[in-house]
This record gives sequence, C-alpha cells and structure tokens, in this order.
Amino acid sequence: MAMLSNLDLIRRVPLFSMLTAPQAEAVAEAVIKRRFRRGEIIVERGQKSNALYILLTGRARVIASDPRGREVILAVLQPGDYLGEMSLIDNEPHSATVRAEVQTDVLVLGRSEFARCLPENSSLSYAIMRGLVQRLRASNRQIESLALLDVYGRVARALIDMAEEDAGQRIIRGKVSRQDLAKHVGASREMVSRVMKDLEERGLVETLETGSVVLKERLETA
Repeated sequence: MAMLSNLDLIRRVPLFSMLTAPQAEAVAEAVIKRRFRRGEIIVERGQKSNALYILLTGRARVIASDPRGREVILAVLQPGDYLGEMSLIDNEPHSATVRAEVQTDVLVLGRSEFARCLPENSSLSYAIMRGLVQRLRASNRQIESLALLDVYGRVARALIDMAEEDAGQRIIRGKVSRQDLAKHVGASREMVSRVMKDLEERGLVETLETGSVVLKERLETA
C-alpha cells in the first residue's frame, strides 16, 4: 500500500475540511508527521510546545493531576481531534498534560507555520475557535459534575456522555475500566465499583459478555 502524502492526510482531518486546495497544499507543506509510543507525553502541563498537534491514528488522554499524583481524565482525544491550540493562541504554557493511550500518529504544525497559515484563512480560524468552545463546554460540564453531583450522579453522567446510539440502544463499546471511570469522575475505584454494581442490580445498566455496557432509558432520570 502506498504511503499517504501530507496533503492526503490533511484532507482526512476534519479541522481542515473547509480549506481550499491552495490552502490545504500550504498546510501540507508546513506539517510534519510524528509518532508517539503508548504512555509517551505529547504535551506537558506547565510547558510550551509551540505547535498544533492533530491526531491521525491512536488515542490520547488529557490529564490533570494534584500534588499527590491523583489523576483526573479531562478528555479522551480520537483521530481528527487536535491539541496545543490554546497555547498557540495565548502563548501560555499548556494547562493539562496529554499522553498517548496507545501508539499514536500526529501531524505537527509549528508556531511560525501556524502564524503564516492563520491570517489568510478565516475558515481555519473559525474551526479552531469552534473547537475551543466545544472543549470549554465539556470542561464546564466536568467541573459542574465534580462540584455539584455526588459520586452516583457523576458516574451516571459519565456513562451517558460515553455512550453512542446503535440500533435504538445507547451503548458503550469496549470494556469500561473501573479505574478509568474513577479518574473521570474524581472518585475511588472502590466507590465506582459499588455504584456500578448498584446500577446493574437496579437494571439501569447491563454489562455484556464482551465488556460493553448498555444503558437503559431510566438511567437519565434515576
């Protein structure tokens, strides 16, 4: 199979979907491809990387931690998502650490190249700002959950946010790790396990043999 060119890769990224052909070619000439191993840090909180990173393959976690080393997963980034844009825009250090969850390939657009592309491309500017708003909304929702909901409510909301519609069912594909869920909601693994057990006993969620979790309609009103 022939290796894809940077231009081919650019055209597959939703962030660049509104670019004209000349604009896409300009970005393609400026980006480089980089691979991160599982567990490797892509950007680190408090540091500057001076680049925009766009995920091509793999998966990455946006993580915040306290001085005692406890971690909270703020977001999970998938192919097509991007990071580092806030630091590029305001020239401040990264506010969270992003770590590759599996082997992850990214496109890297440096600060100077980013600056050259942005003034001529209002559609790219809009796409980045829209992404920022979406991420801020997700952050606000996370903060609201941590501040206002008990562990039971936070687990239920996290499950609802993780689920996708499939043939009339709301399902979370793949095994839901209790440890990961605990980091999402800011609670202990033991507490999350007790909440999940109670949800299953009440018939609000069903764990399949594959490890996937099916949510029942009553979960939102429970």
